[in-house]
Amino acid sequence: MSQFEGVLKKMITAYQKPIQYYLNLEKHFLHVNQLLGKQLKIEFQKYQCLNCGANKKIFRQGFCYDCFNETPRAGEWIMKPELSKAHLDEEDRDLEYEKKVQLQPHIVYLANSSSVKVGVTRKSQVPTRWIDQGAHEAIQLLETPNRYLAGVAEVALKDYVSDKTNWRNMLKNTIQDEDLEAKANELQAHLPDEVKDYILSDEKEFAIEFPVEKYPTKLKSLNLAKNPIFEGKLVGIKGQYLIFDEDVVFNVRNAEGFFVKISLQ
Repeated sequence: MSQFEGVLKKMITAYQKPIQYYLNLEKHFLHVNQLLGKQLKIEFQKYQCLNCGANKKIFRQGFCYDCFNETPRAGEWIMKPELSKAHLDEEDRDLEYEKKVQLQPHIVYLANSSSVKVGVTRKSQVPTRWIDQGAHEAIQLLETPNRYLAGVAEVALKDYVSDKTNWRNMLKNTIQDEDLEAKANELQAHLPDEVKDYILSDEKEFAIEFPVEKYPTKLKSLNLAKNPIFEGKLVGIKGQYLIFDEDVVFNVRNAEGFFVKISLQ
């Protein structure tokens, strides 16, 4: 029986057909696709904050409560790009870090994981961001020189298209294809003038295929804090979720900072 242990972080992905997934557990590097069809046992052993490394209860995004409220990696502008201020030379928590992240090219995109949504990501994170959301198709709409302008565009478009993924429909694969090129052209009229110079033209839809043998019909979310020992057969990977038999789904991203032991039965 093979055993691996380490702290969970979001899965690393490679754009292939299908998407290839990897878990970096520090001492162990797992190619998750190779575990499909195998019986796994996951045991939650302790917390390990991704910032301070302490065994303190994880609050959000892999950080303990104190670190979540202190680290620049969890600033409010992460979730709300329109609050970015580095372009004004104004600090939120750490101006050097904020300039590094915010003052680089950003993409405003449309993605379809359950229905069409608008989102923002760093250009360097294309197509990773779409893969992490479980989108089966996506298209780039704008390329802005900083995070703030991308956020301004996203806020304007949220009046016409969602900015959220319906994770339940995404995992059940109850999806429908959309003409994203037509939708992108339609939404351009609703963009504020300050970002219209950054519209991308002639962009094509980006197709994504996930390694799923069987989609769940009823979803049972695995919460390791409440159920620290779990066993099941891995039948799929989509977004940042592991899909097991008997309709169990496990959001790896939500369990960042959990130190686990994974055993192949």
